Amino acid sequence: MEEEIRVPIYFMAGFLESGKSTFLDFTIEQDYFQIDGPTLLILCEEGEVEFDPKKLKKSRTSVEVIDKFEDLTPERLVAYDAFYRPERVIIEYNGMWQVSKFEEMQLPKDWGLVQQIVTVDASTFQVYMNNMKSLFVEMVRGADMVLFNRCTKDMPLASFRRSVKVVNQSAEIIFEDDEGEIEDIFAEKMPFDVEADVIDIMDEDYGIWFIDAMDHPETYEGKKVAFTAMVLKSRELPKNVFVPGRMAMTCCAEDTSFIGYICKTPEAKNLKTGKWVKLVAKVDYEYVESYHKEGPVLTALSLEPTEPLAQELVYFN
Repeated sequence: MEEEIRVPIYFMAGFLESGKSTFLDFTIEQDYFQIDGPTLLILCEEGEVEFDPKKLKKSRTSVEVIDKFEDLTPERLVAYDAFYRPERVIIEYNGMWQVSKFEEMQLPKDWGLVQQIVTVDASTFQVYMNNMKSLFVEMVRGADMVLFNRCTKDMPLASFRRSVKVVNQSAEIIFEDDEGEIEDIFAEKMPFDVEADVIDIMDEDYGIWFIDAMDHPETYEGKKVAFTAMVLKSRELPKNVFVPGRMAMTCCAEDTSFIGYICKTPEAKNLKTGKWVKLVAKVDYEYVESYHKEGPVLTALSLEPTEPLAQELVYFN
């Protein structure tokens, strides 16, 4: 039985000037933020935004600043717990520190991580992805929400979204401009004909379809799709089920993951992991435990062996 969390931790990550402090400053004055007990805000870097002392006092929020990761220790957190007796803790994490190091840290008794949010300055996103991709991938891997701010509609926002979704399929992704949340930004035309009797997915477009199929069931439910894929078998799956998919590079050659949806067929028992097939399948949507939600479930209509693709990896820009 899991221990009850007495002190929930709300964890915010993002590179410097990505909007973490702005988001927190806005949140602190909202009615929904107010609780009866004290809040402890731990700042692991200080950006351009300074928190209003009046807002902090109103929300009974105390602030501690930690400049070096070496100072963010279990012993220090225990001391904070004893001194402040917080009912909740908010951590504004330094974007240059590895998130995994905090996730591995022993927390004070009854403290527990309940929400992870990542903020992203859309105007500098490509620069960070080109130079610090591994840090960003680690940030979003466990995130519940990724908030892109300072967006403009001429930015490749759909591509930004795919960069997150291939790492963390369940993350909620929000795009905001100066006036608030941007709606209907993904009306871009797919590189394949979604109205065709059989939607033929080119090898280079598999990653786009993989993300879109989860996000837009109304587009694919009941449709037929065709693509070339690698076979993945698992003892945890029924004998009539396999996963056709591709290896996707999320960060570097050492950081790849298999992406695909389960597929039902009596032929599954004859397939071997690592082999390649050409598949035509009908798409339905069901709750799948491994997805942790409802998602695409394929039923094979035709299946034939084929040679491996010349370019086996899927890249997300």
